[in-house]
Amino acid sequence: MTQATENVLDAGREALKRHAWQEAATWLQEADRVGALTAEDLEGLAEAFWWMGRGGDCIAAEERAFTTYLERGDEANAGRVAVALAKDHFVRQKAAVGQAWLKRAEQLLAAHTDSLGYGYLERMRALRAFDSEHDLKRGLEHARGALEIATRNGNRDLMALALHDQGWMLAKAGQLAEGNALMDEATVAAVAGELGPRATGIIYCNTIGTCEEMADYRRAGEWTEAAKRWCDRMAIAGFPGMCRVHRAGIMFLRGAWAEAEADVRQACEELLDFHLGYAGEGFYELGEIRLRLGDREGAEEAFRQAHELGRDPLPGLSLLRLEEGRVDDALTSITRGLDEKTEPLDRARLLPAYVEITLAAGRPEAALNAAQELEKIAHSYGTPALEAGALTAQGRVELAQGRAEEALRALRRACRLWQDLDAPYEGARVRVRLAESYQAAGDPGAAAMELEAARTVFERLGARPDLKRAMEFADALGQRPATRKGERAARTFMFTDIVGSTNLIEAIGDSAWEDLRRWHDQTLRSLFTRYRGEEADHAGDGFFVTFDDPTAALDCAVIIQQTLAEHRRTHGFAPQVRIGIHATEATRSGQAYTGKGVHEAARVAALAEAGEIVVSAATLEGLQTSHPIGPRRTVRLKGLAEPVDVATVEWRYH
Repeated sequence: MTQATENVLDAGREALKRHAWQEAATWLQEADRVGALTAEDLEGLAEAFWWMGRGGDCIAAEERAFTTYLERGDEANAGRVAVALAKDHFVRQKAAVGQAWLKRAEQLLAAHTDSLGYGYLERMRALRAFDSEHDLKRGLEHARGALEIATRNGNRDLMALALHDQGWMLAKAGQLAEGNALMDEATVAAVAGELGPRATGIIYCNTIGTCEEMADYRRAGEWTEAAKRWCDRMAIAGFPGMCRVHRAGIMFLRGAWAEAEADVRQACEELLDFHLGYAGEGFYELGEIRLRLGDREGAEEAFRQAHELGRDPLPGLSLLRLEEGRVDDALTSITRGLDEKTEPLDRARLLPAYVEITLAAGRPEAALNAAQELEKIAHSYGTPALEAGALTAQGRVELAQGRAEEALRALRRACRLWQDLDAPYEGARVRVRLAESYQAAGDPGAAAMELEAARTVFERLGARPDLKRAMEFADALGQRPATRKGERAARTFMFTDIVGSTNLIEAIGDSAWEDLRRWHDQTLRSLFTRYRGEEADHAGDGFFVTFDDPTAALDCAVIIQQTLAEHRRTHGFAPQVRIGIHATEATRSGQAYTGKGVHEAARVAALAEAGEIVVSAATLEGLQTSHPIGPRRTVRLKGLAEPVDVATVEWRYH
């Protein structure tokens, strides 16, 4: 080996120690070109690829490390790598390949039962026994075997992992005190920096996941913050995708929906070549976000992707069917899903939706039974979110059965718990039920206060379906505040329109046009939702959308045109759309906007050509944007006396 090659190899090894994964991969690949990597170096390269989210490259490097160990007669280390390969294939949902590697590991390690590799084999047996076969006894036996081997080998990483596995199994089985104590003991070792980065990350990740499974969101949030601090301190970006899914779940609960969606989108991209199970979870979370925002088509697509990756799309898909008015379909799917679940925590995730759907289907007895089961589970596990969910379900059933005072007692307690958990959406939904209960109890003033509080939260979050229902309920009771009728609102208005739609219909025919229009509507609505746009009207092939600020409107317009252009490039065709944006004031009544400002915005849009974005100069005043803006020009708008300055957004060069 030349001195230059040794220097390159040393640089790669040193970069691994600093957790500079990209740098390490670059140097080690350079050394690999001249065949300088040992089996240990190949494992280091695999580690770098793993942290970079390059699952396929990680496996390829591990396979070469396995072969290299075998060639030098090191069965114990070859078997250890075979265990890692089995795990990597299992998480990519390649069960047959994973099982083959597991069998190979067992053959190689049969004569090395006190080796570290056999300890990792025991750990895998523990996880598969409990997770796949629901056998707590066998799972614990294998985990304890892994701990004993790790202790004899003095390997802190495996010791902590095996200890944590035991705690996870016990907690899942309902033995919370003992389980949490073991998990905390392992996690303290991670916090103290006693473990390697992979083991530390696994323990953090599994601890947060277990907290979420038990609906212990406060604890999950605390560990999420601790994990982030560790990642920052160690210059590690976090497990590819996995940490983002956990963070997104916490942000989603706390009402930061835009941030949660951005994180989970990135997580899904990272995970598709890394861990399909977590990718499925990411797509499911994306579906729930879109559902709450009112993007039904986007939610349907996300739930479909989650299902394809092995994640049961319930309860979200059942709630989507309920939102669509397909009550029978919602009831069928949620009932089937509940019948397939036997573990209490798995059932607890479905029971609140089951209560909601059975009440909508006119089956109060089924809802009562579900609420009572949820109450028992909440009592058994004792986490605030489970208790809040159980009280919410109880209150809904009491209200449906005409017991308003009993409903109020349960719902007030539920509301306080959701507030303590910093879960604004869940709290606002409970407030709507409180309003119904107060109205039924003969206290319309209290009902109006609860509705107003809920409306404010829904509006801030962008929860359009819930906002619409709350305002319709307020109108029906004559309780909408007078100041909300005809109020002046400063908004940024966007009008979109397909250019040449009549000629397009003639060219492709009615059936193809309907398919194209449906795709166009779904695509644009998904983007409106992403940028917190509020659909005010949809007439023909155009949209009228409002935004809180001009930056969001401008960003949304640009991504619409870029998305359509990309679709043309990859699929050959997409409709040409023109867009106009104008920030001004208008009169708001419910979801509707009227007045001169709306007419100005429509006239600005009419100036745009196919594929253009035209924006009024008033919208650009004081606006910091990275999108190139063309020269301003003065125009006269039809029906308006004063001329208006406008400009075109040069989105093609952005």
